[in-house]
Amino acid sequence: MALYEHVFLARQDLSPQQVDALVEQYKGVIEGNGGSVGRVENWGVKSLTFRIKKNRKAYFTLMDLDCPPDAVKEVERQMSISEDVLRYMTIKVDAHEEGPSAMMQKRDDRDRRDRGPRDDRPRRPREQQSEGSAS
Repeated sequence: MALYEHVFLARQDLSPQQVDALVEQYKGVIEGNGGSVGRVENWGVKSLTFRIKKNRKAYFTLMDLDCPPDAVKEVERQMSISEDVLRYMTIKVDAHEEGPSAMMQKRDDRDRRDRGPRDDRPRRPREQQSEGSAS
């Protein structure tokens, strides 16, 4: 069987439970066709670069698949019919990444940066800042 990474975008007005139900539905299709689903990462609601079907935001979800090509074709067929799925993309890979994906690592870095020690530092008044930068 081949290894795939599959990302799909669901409408932003769905609840997280409905997105989880979509994931479970597509997991069932993959497993019903002799495949298996590895990790599933919900990246949350993110802004889109351009509108897709009148939506400016979407739920992003990543699934690691180990399945035959026919299972991927069936999942993509069902996603193309679904009104809840805006876009999907499947990429064949040689091996699945270990640990969190790049999107999840970026979120972890951002969280650490937000609560870093620089935020606790007292701020100088504006007059002192402008005098120091003028000289």
